[in-house]
Amino acid sequence: MAPRVLISDELSPAAVAIFRDRGIDVTYEPKMGKDKEALLAAIPAYDGLAVRSATKATEKLIAAAARLKVIGRAGIGVDNVDIPAASRRGVIVMNTPFGNSITTAEHAVAMMLAVARQIPEANASTHAGKWEKSRFMGVELTGKTLGVIGAGNIGSIVCDRARGLRMKVVAYDPFLGTEKADQMGVEKVELDELLRRSDFVTLHVPLTEQTRNILSREAIGRLRPGARVVNCARGGLVDEEALAEALREGRVAGAAFDVFAEEPATASPLFGLPNVVVTPHLGASTTEAQENVALQVAEQMSDYLLTGAVTNALNMPNVSAEEARVMGPWIRLAGHLGTFVGQMTDEPITAINVLADGVVSGMNTAALSSAVIAGILRRWNPDANLVSAPVIARERGIQLSTTRQDQSGMFEGYVKVTVATDKRERSVAGTVFSDNKPRFIQIKGINVDAEIGAHMVYTTNEDVPGIIGTLGQTMGAHGVNIANFQLGRSAPGGEAIAILYVDSPVPEPILDSLRRTGLFQQVKALRFDVA
Repeated sequence: MAPRVLISDELSPAAVAIFRDRGIDVTYEPKMGKDKEALLAAIPAYDGLAVRSATKATEKLIAAAARLKVIGRAGIGVDNVDIPAASRRGVIVMNTPFGNSITTAEHAVAMMLAVARQIPEANASTHAGKWEKSRFMGVELTGKTLGVIGAGNIGSIVCDRARGLRMKVVAYDPFLGTEKADQMGVEKVELDELLRRSDFVTLHVPLTEQTRNILSREAIGRLRPGARVVNCARGGLVDEEALAEALREGRVAGAAFDVFAEEPATASPLFGLPNVVVTPHLGASTTEAQENVALQVAEQMSDYLLTGAVTNALNMPNVSAEEARVMGPWIRLAGHLGTFVGQMTDEPITAINVLADGVVSGMNTAALSSAVIAGILRRWNPDANLVSAPVIARERGIQLSTTRQDQSGMFEGYVKVTVATDKRERSVAGTVFSDNKPRFIQIKGINVDAEIGAHMVYTTNEDVPGIIGTLGQTMGAHGVNIANFQLGRSAPGGEAIAILYVDSPVPEPILDSLRRTGLFQQVKALRFDVA
């Protein structure tokens, strides 16, 4: 029997044609995604579900989908899909991470031009029968400085287009290396310098804990007087209230927003202000982009359902079924190693090396490396997956390498990750024992035996008396329960590390109290997805 796919959102007819041409039994019900009960009743009969943003693939829906093997999201954002629930049910979640990049970048440029020349206001005035030529005095883009926050796939396209408009471009991106910046023809700067120098500021970063409110009230106060702000990335990156205040006071000359902290945005501090251009999240809304992502998702889902091939999966590597069975625990380990390094590294990464030792050297090291890279990048780009991560890393000028070697120690096999920045080199190694649980076995060259917990606190210090007591007393005084504890040191009196396992995230003020003791070189809260 042919696999069955349900399309529950508006999708290009070309996608329907691809499914049918490939021998897939496809049902096109573009309104069903908004009818939760109808979707819940229908989903048990289907092997695949193709969606855009209207359909909510919740844990309840996934639990009811007895036959479901794959969910395909036509687009990049998967906030509407419960990925952990899908993973637990063995359902692959795919997206199309690069199908709408050009469209989104072009919209940002269009918004920048619109706010520079006050086009929407001038248009409304002229339609109203007014001829207010003297009212609308714009500014040229030529010779102006554009500050790009986030120089990834979309941001790099904006940089290219801005250079074509003869703008000077400065970019802030922790993962952008100097060599890559030179190749792009942009100047790599820190955020404070970008805010101080830019006539226009445009944001192209995902919404994470690190980027939320990246243009805070304080940051807006550091903007160059008369600057204009463009946000076509994600709502929540900018303090809208603070920006509105700066606009009213004249410290900021204009703003152009396609995304808002609350969507659908029926109200915003930015609404109704002069020289503020707003659109209803149109970044990916072009015929070409919709066609591209629809075609991509149809091809990817068909490939998987008919041949088992996996492309652009967010919860599974590109490996065969047999490889996945053997490598599953090692891929999880690789992801954890990358997550550790990603959380520990604040400077731009220039190189990543993955060493596969012993039995691991005979595995699909490309999948292991992808898992490592995805783990590293997810701190700044939560959409990074096992397929897109190497592409994103190369776009940022990060040198990627993999080394294989025969068994060299007491472990049957292990994976070691080494990351280089302009300032330092950092390494962490791990293995998988017979219980299939991944473990850290070496950090900074110091041997440890540490299982990986959901919430951990990592410290480095000199091997002196009082460290354990300080950690225990500080945590206890703030009501933090230590579930487990691991120590390691390079030599008596030398460099030492401690790993605390805790039940929930430790707030920064508690970590600050440890730092103020002067006993620790580093104190870091770590989080891992151990589901």
